[in-house]
Amino acid sequence: MSRVAKNPVAIPGGVEVKIAAGELSVKGPLGTVSHKVHPSVAVEREGDTLVFKQVEGAVNANALSGTTRALVNNIVTGVSKGFEKKLTLVGVGYRAQVQGDKLNLSLGYSHPVVYQLPKGVKAETPSQTEIVIKGIDKQQVGQVAAEVRAFRAPEPYKGKGVRYADEQVVIKETKKK
Repeated sequence: MSRVAKNPVAIPGGVEVKIAAGELSVKGPLGTVSHKVHPSVAVEREGDTLVFKQVEGAVNANALSGTTRALVNNIVTGVSKGFEKKLTLVGVGYRAQVQGDKLNLSLGYSHPVVYQLPKGVKAETPSQTEIVIKGIDKQQVGQVAAEVRAFRAPEPYKGKGVRYADEQVVIKETKKK
């Protein structure tokens, strides 16, 4: 059995889990998320934990049980605490501001970049050079952060651009004559 799937998922207080017909529904203080469970993985509730087991004779059940456990753990964490990614803007004149569900970025181009935030993801700008992206879906929060970073990735000579808050940019040495 997968080592990841051996660890049960703890259900914190205030989170409701319903298992019915291959569908797992998790409701928490931040929202509701449902996940379709693969037929080769059995999900059982034992008290305040969820246990994942392989269905006998199913192909790839070992790998799928660990993957399902990780996804469900992220769902439970998302509806109870939520996920966030922090981005910083490095460069003269680089600014960000949130207007409703749009993120306006000034990144040194001749035009401002307007990014439409998807449903379920919110952004905040504590300062003009910081962006905090929040949501209950870990994959979606990471994807939005990657798309915003892709508008102006950090360049290797001065380090200007959009970077993750914990990212270390390796600065290259300039060409010598």
